[in-house]
Amino acid sequence: MSASTPTTPAASVAPASAASIGTVAAAGPGRRTHLAVRTLQIVLALFFAVASAGPKLVGHSSAAEGFDRIGYGDWYMYLVGGLELAGAVALVIPILSGVAALALMGLMIGAFVTQLTVFDGENALTPVIFFVLLAVVAVVRRRHNPELVAFVRDRL
Repeated sequence: MSASTPTTPAASVAPASAASIGTVAAAGPGRRTHLAVRTLQIVLALFFAVASAGPKLVGHSSAAEGFDRIGYGDWYMYLVGGLELAGAVALVIPILSGVAALALMGLMIGAFVTQLTVFDGENALTPVIFFVLLAVVAVVRRRHNPELVAFVRDRL
C-alpha cells in the first residue's frame, strides 16, 4: 500500500467561483425546472379555462348562485369568467406567461377576500393554493417580462 493519499473525484474538482454561479443563475431555469413549470402552466390554464371560467361564461346555476350572493349580478360573473379565460390563454403563451400569472394572482387575492367576507371563509384555502402555484410560474417566468415590455415599446 502506498503512503500517498488517494484523491477522490470530488476532491479534484475545483469549487465553483461566484462568477460562474452567477452565470448559471442568469442563464435561467434548468431543463427539468422548465418542463415542470410548463406542465404546471398547462394544468393551471386548463383549470382556469374549463373548471373555473367555463361555468361562469355559460351562466351555470352553480356559478350564478355564488355571484348572486356577492351582490354584483351577472355582469360581474361574466367579467371574472372572461378575465380567467384570458389569463388561461395567456398563461400558455411564453412571452405573456409571467404577466398572466401575476394578473391571475390578483384575481386570487380578490377571490380570497370574497371567500372570507361573503362566504364566511368557506373554501378560502382554494385561492391561496392557486396563488402559490401562480407565484411559482410568475417567479420562474419573470424573465419574459422585459421581453414583453420591449415588444410593446417597439410597437408604440
